[in-house]
Amino acid sequence: MSESYFGGIKDAVKTLATGLKVTMMEYFTPKSTEQYPENRKTTLHVSPRHRGRLVFSRVESLDDPQAVKRGLKVGDYKCTACTLCEKACPNGTIKIVSHMETDEETGRKAKVLDDYIYDLGDCMFCELCVNACNFGAIHFTNDFENAVFDRSKLVLHLDKEVYEGGSLPNLIDGGAPLTIGEFNTKTK
Repeated sequence: MSESYFGGIKDAVKTLATGLKVTMMEYFTPKSTEQYPENRKTTLHVSPRHRGRLVFSRVESLDDPQAVKRGLKVGDYKCTACTLCEKACPNGTIKIVSHMETDEETGRKAKVLDDYIYDLGDCMFCELCVNACNFGAIHFTNDFENAVFDRSKLVLHLDKEVYEGGSLPNLIDGGAPLTIGEFNTKTK
């Protein structure tokens, strides 16, 4: 009985030492403090992975074979109204309104996008919609200033707007600096 008692004490001390080691390592790592909102127009660092707002991707050049095949011009949005993003969204943030239209030259029927409604206020920023899109028609930007007083302003019509950067056009890719352990593994 005494072996299990002292074994339990030994395990407790070992667990406590492990927890203290993690705490002390975090205590001595350099901290990153952003002076927000004072420096939001100058040196604000935001991770490029940050999901802040969903926007449409537009054709930037005619080097894209899919864009040429579909007859798109530079500046057109890539959305085909296939509704895959709408189906992938777990909480119904995206609503797509479309209709079928027949091409007079080829006689083929195709969906035409009427309205792409995105409710930023309900979005979980899970990026399932972006992953489901086969055409690369939507992506998240790292624009994070989306606060408004009226909730109805969070309902966006992505096909009607051309996103030209948000309220913070001079964001610097970055984020928190590496910890000592991460730095040592990246430099090896």
